[in-house]
Amino acid sequence: MHQQLRLLFTALCFFTRLPLIRWAGNSEQDLNHSVRYFPLVGLIVGSIAALSWWLSAQLLPHPVAIIISMISTILVTGGFHEDGLADCCDGLGGGWSQQQILTIMKDSRIGSYGSLALIMALLLKFVSLQAIAPTLLPLILITAHGLSRLVSVLLIANLSYVKETGKAKPLAQHISPGELLIAAASGLLPLTLLPFPLLAALIPVLLGWLYFQRLLHKQIGGYTGDCLGAMQQIAELCFYLGILACGSV
Repeated sequence: MHQQLRLLFTALCFFTRLPLIRWAGNSEQDLNHSVRYFPLVGLIVGSIAALSWWLSAQLLPHPVAIIISMISTILVTGGFHEDGLADCCDGLGGGWSQQQILTIMKDSRIGSYGSLALIMALLLKFVSLQAIAPTLLPLILITAHGLSRLVSVLLIANLSYVKETGKAKPLAQHISPGELLIAAASGLLPLTLLPFPLLAALIPVLLGWLYFQRLLHKQIGGYTGDCLGAMQQIAELCFYLGILACGSV
């Protein structure tokens, strides 16, 4: 049990700015095995988003509460995934060869492709969340954050890390079937609470994952840490759009 808690805190420290560093492991092996808890970290981040929205909605208009909820997830994660989306889009949009794409992704400056992708993603997220019924919104937020991080885990399981060094390098090791099962259990658990017709929202998530995975394999032969952040953002948006497409909200 102590080891599992250490791995959970390791995942929390890697993906959030929560002050838990003294309880986390600091070895590459700990980080590699903490992959199993990435979707659980998503559930925690989603719960923070849901709580921020609910508290804000008691005093403020619904659209304002949604923006505050979005800000809360950016603060708790340090914009980790949004930064990955921007860097990944800059690389894939501006690079022609694998090396050129990876070099652009490594650049800390944000380019036109990254700026456009980030602006459009945040706008689309805001508009989508605003269109979802307030009664369903907390559960949708929690589900989206857990599920989207599970999709990132699937990317790790199916592709190879393509950089010689990098913050996500320890994640490139083998993921056992047991670890993948643990990740899937926490990532899919909130879906059991959704009305059955809304489960069709998994279809665009699945399509988004397959398309992005194929694109990464074709363009750079694998993934980087930025690609994982981009995958999380893409999957989260696909889930919101899928919920809206179901027509039951």
